[in-house]
Amino acid sequence: MLLQLKVQIKGISKPPVWRRLLVPDHFTFSRLHEVIQAAFGWEDYHLYQFSPKGYGSKPQIGVEGDEWEEEETKNAEKITLNKYLRMEGQTFTYIYDFGDDWTHTILVEKLIDKKAFRAELLAGKGTCPPEDCGGIWGYENLQEALADPKHEMHEEMREWLGLETVENWDPNFFDLETSKVTVSTV
Repeated sequence: MLLQLKVQIKGISKPPVWRRLLVPDHFTFSRLHEVIQAAFGWEDYHLYQFSPKGYGSKPQIGVEGDEWEEEETKNAEKITLNKYLRMEGQTFTYIYDFGDDWTHTILVEKLIDKKAFRAELLAGKGTCPPEDCGGIWGYENLQEALADPKHEMHEEMREWLGLETVENWDPNFFDLETSKVTVSTV
């Protein structure tokens, strides 16, 4: 079975940042994490967690380890998506980077009766925020500074992002062709 998922970063609306994915339901949550990382352009520097409604909801699925001793975290490498994502219209939450707190809503848009061994990116909108930009508040400040050449942080933010003199940063940019998702079970 294939899951058509729409994954959207919560709290960003101008423009919204989302990706539409096809993911085999036999993938583990660890594989889904890899797919989301690739689709958004995250760099996988931080811990993550899946749960039905975010912080405090159970089950919490993530990376087992010393950081989670007090939590009842289930190992994302051992739990397949079909255990929890079974119905169209169902939502789940993916949190990446507990410092910046990037919370993503996962919506199961369709269940497709077809076998597959790799994930596929179908569509998307908006540029993913850069790693470690300070969460939603920092991302909004980054957008503001980059949009105004007279802003006191404009040049510093351009340099931080590694933009060349002729390059512009566009929060609306999304290119399906350059946003490859190559996560498979093989």
